[in-house]
Amino acid sequence: MPSPLKIALAQINVVVGDLPGNADRIMAQARAAHAAGVDLLVTPELALCGYPPEDLLLRPAFLAACDEQLRRIAAELAGLPGLHAVVGHPLAREQGAVRERSWSLPPCLNAASVLAGGRVLATYAKRELPNYQVFDERRYFAPGEAAVVVDVKGTRVGLLICEDAWFDAPAATAQAAGAELLCVLNASPFHVGKVAEREARMAERARAVGLPLVYAHLVGGQDEMVFDGASFAVQADGALAARAAMFEESQLVVALDAAGRLHGAVAPEPAMEAQVWQALVTGVRDYLGKNGFPGALLGLSGGIDSALVLAIAVDALGADKVRAVMMPSPYTADISWIDARDMAARLGVRYDEHSIVPMFDAFNATLAEEFRGLAPDATEENIQARIRGTLLMALSNKFGSIVLTTGNKSEMATGYCTLYGDMAGGFAVIKDVAKTLVFRLARWRNAQGREIIPERIITRPPSAELRPDQKDEDSLPPYEVLDAILARYMEQDQSIAEIVAAGFKPEDVERVTRLIKINEYKRRQAPVGIRITHRGFGRDWRYPITSKFRA
Repeated sequence: MPSPLKIALAQINVVVGDLPGNADRIMAQARAAHAAGVDLLVTPELALCGYPPEDLLLRPAFLAACDEQLRRIAAELAGLPGLHAVVGHPLAREQGAVRERSWSLPPCLNAASVLAGGRVLATYAKRELPNYQVFDERRYFAPGEAAVVVDVKGTRVGLLICEDAWFDAPAATAQAAGAELLCVLNASPFHVGKVAEREARMAERARAVGLPLVYAHLVGGQDEMVFDGASFAVQADGALAARAAMFEESQLVVALDAAGRLHGAVAPEPAMEAQVWQALVTGVRDYLGKNGFPGALLGLSGGIDSALVLAIAVDALGADKVRAVMMPSPYTADISWIDARDMAARLGVRYDEHSIVPMFDAFNATLAEEFRGLAPDATEENIQARIRGTLLMALSNKFGSIVLTTGNKSEMATGYCTLYGDMAGGFAVIKDVAKTLVFRLARWRNAQGREIIPERIITRPPSAELRPDQKDEDSLPPYEVLDAILARYMEQDQSIAEIVAAGFKPEDVERVTRLIKINEYKRRQAPVGIRITHRGFGRDWRYPITSKFRA
């Protein structure tokens, strides 16, 4: 029987392209693991370069720099006897030298190398390359072919990378090559329900080959994607043996005993609202932090969307790095002023008020002759939104803070937003959060200690306040209906006929789906935003702007 094996899963937050910094993070994990008597350290997928590196992988200089840092890590590990480290990294193919002359060849492999004693002992190449949702790995990587099994302190460890473990063949091939433990490196973006889905599929994989499995996962934000951590281990029978906390950097230590059983601590899986909240907080914190923005500012309207974004921003950055600006128009209700001031005071952020009335009057005066005899309509409403967008962007330009937009997924879907107005900004925090979930998150956050969002903001009927007595439901179906149709049509790819057959009114379905289709041009011009659902309006939504298809 093999000797007991101590394994550490390095749940780290890396930065795409920060190769020396990422190498330092990996080496810090290795030193901590060695000090704790660990035999095998496992990093996430592409931990050395960050995930996803996208078209950086097409640059030979980038691949060469990755290789240089891998050699640096290997040399550093020479001083940590007995420790094997599995490091995820891109590896140039032999054909890389002729890449410029042969664009049909993917430039590299998605690799995992085993380092010990100052050397690279073995390298595995990912076999199953995902090309769906947010993934387009076949653009960059060639598939691997062979299993890689290494001996670590008498235990035969088979390597897999992320998607490999979702299919039968790679694990079966590793088992046939003598693996006694499956070691999976991962970078699997968060969406609601993903943690349970991963654990279920890995349990299925472990049972299929009769081997225990450890799963090292990335944590942190990268542009629109967020990685949730929750690294874990499952027994050969599929039972959960260990789990790391979500959305935290950590090192999960798991022991494999002589009988092939895994032992470790199991962190609880938070409720859905808590997971989404932490995903949004992580996304904001890392987008600003990794890109060097000194802080954030947003328009605070007294409505629930901007209130939610303000609360997320403060949790992510701290009150001293967040600024709220109230920009009342002739149609702003008194309670909006009162509630905005109240919330800003509760959170302790800088709060300013700049009336847009003089500017709105100036626009109206300038356009009076052009618009003579025409009734006010969305034109005047959009002018107000664009004045606000201009003011926020001016403050951003002058002081360097990024503008956080406050539109939700329901509005992005239906075009209930203004180009160069409320869509103006650098990061769309709740772009993938449907309006009904906005309310749930507001109530959840208020239940976590003190109430930070005034109750009236949550209970009052939503309104853009761009004309007298305006309500969102004057222009849209009730959000419960809209969001249900949106989920079926956009996230589940159901047809109009299928949605109507499910019991929705044909006129509501036609209205919502038509709005989704005709507003693609707006979404193409929206800022990047955090993805928290199975399908968001970002990398995994690639619909044409010009299209006559209507089913």
